[in-house]
Amino acid sequence: MDKIKASLILEILGRPVEYVKESLNTVVVKMGSEKGVKILKQQYHEPTLVKDTKDLFTAFAEVDVEFDSISNYLGIVFAYFPSHIEITLPEKITLSNIDLNELGNSLVQRLHNYDAIVKKVMAEREIIAKKLKQVAPELFKQNDVEEKEVMKWSKKKESKKKAKKKSEFKKKSTKKKQL
Repeated sequence: MDKIKASLILEILGRPVEYVKESLNTVVVKMGSEKGVKILKQQYHEPTLVKDTKDLFTAFAEVDVEFDSISNYLGIVFAYFPSHIEITLPEKITLSNIDLNELGNSLVQRLHNYDAIVKKVMAEREIIAKKLKQVAPELFKQNDVEEKEVMKWSKKKESKKKAKKKSEFKKKSTKKKQL
């Protein structure tokens, strides 16, 4: 497969302004040191103050990159999350089923990892919420009322569904008996 050339835009948000500049440079240098990745050109833009903030800055860099393979390209996309990507060469990309399988499996693996992280965070959140309810129950009084109302509504809706299913089942069984 031919090498892939692309233009990427990498953005950083943070404070103070010196940290934003330094971090953006670090990200570009680190990306260029990845296996199968070559930085062809880079242009840094000065940090600007984010609207309606006092000390939050954003900056971006335009980076032209050459990748040895589609795997290297996607690896950078997933690792660095550029805000914009444009493949400039080649105009057409042909993939073998082996390459496509590898890419699909990499994508699925990453999604499974994200899913596991989300599940872990949700479980930790639940544990923390229970402990917080024990320590400061007054914080949850309003939510308990709302939660009970939601549960009542949910149970009513569920019982209506069950009643409807029973009714449909009775109609079907009556028709079968008639035949």
